[in-house]
Amino acid sequence: MATTALRPSSPEQTERPAVSLIATVKNEAGNIAELLDSMLAQTRPPDEIVINDNHSSDATPAIVERYIAAGHPIKLVRGGFNIPSGRNNAIRHARGPIIASCDAGLVLPTNWLAEIVAPLERDEADLVGGFYEPAPRSTWELALGATNFPDAEEIDPATFLPGGNSMAFTKAAWEAVGGYPEWADTCEDLIFDLAIKAQGLRFTFAPRAAVKFRPREHPRAFFRQYYTYARGDGVADLFLKRHLIRYASYVGLLGVLLAARRWRSALLLLIPGLIYHVYKPYRRLPQRAQQLPLSQKVLAFAYVPLIRLIGDVAKMIGYPVGLWLRRGKRPS
Repeated sequence: MATTALRPSSPEQTERPAVSLIATVKNEAGNIAELLDSMLAQTRPPDEIVINDNHSSDATPAIVERYIAAGHPIKLVRGGFNIPSGRNNAIRHARGPIIASCDAGLVLPTNWLAEIVAPLERDEADLVGGFYEPAPRSTWELALGATNFPDAEEIDPATFLPGGNSMAFTKAAWEAVGGYPEWADTCEDLIFDLAIKAQGLRFTFAPRAAVKFRPREHPRAFFRQYYTYARGDGVADLFLKRHLIRYASYVGLLGVLLAARRWRSALLLLIPGLIYHVYKPYRRLPQRAQQLPLSQKVLAFAYVPLIRLIGDVAKMIGYPVGLWLRRGKRPS
């Protein structure tokens, strides 16, 4: 195992607490260098970077070792059997009292760390939620980003639950809730957020701390992603009301279709629900698709109802699977 010491503090840094930037990775040889480069390019440099390798079978750890050999303040540790256990292992090895968390497959803008740790350095929060901005590479990905990922202005900071891929918190807060729940293979960050809130600790939202990510590149990958999310909701017993509303909506839709004597009448009855489903994505799309040619703009608008349908079906299948799996996943 290769390690380096914390970055020595410059005179202007002596007043502020050290920050450990962590990520847990597995088989990310194709993008780990991009993540590390963006970590090292921060305007507020991390005092150390802790990468937990979760038993990769590819060149991921070797790539990290090359950065360490070049003298960068990176520590490579190994351990864990899923994302929450990998994050916990990274945090246990972190020396800073402030933890900033991100994931592989992302790129951190140069101001990300400065923005996300600022409230912690001022002792104004115990956990800071950053944001996420899609970086699409196709019309499908652009439509997917507009459909499922809101603009920062749409977020209610009072109810926002940040993901572990754009988050910072004090190590004391992590210890207060016993770390990330290792029994949860997914949704571990939401469970962690709710545990922090249950302790009465301070939350804040940092919309300018926005990581860049690529949406799922095809419908099959998107379906699998949302199936996994919903299965995690079932295992963790989260968002029951939200899932019940979805089931009820589709049962009502089926009832309307079966009861209608004419398909034209049925479709007219469905228009309000369809508008509700696509209104926000269609409001976001003009700005996000402004550089596309007209034909691709039309295609992006056409994708939105399909994306909504795929996501809903994936969730309706995944959630009951998660409830069934919960029997063997209850926290000890």
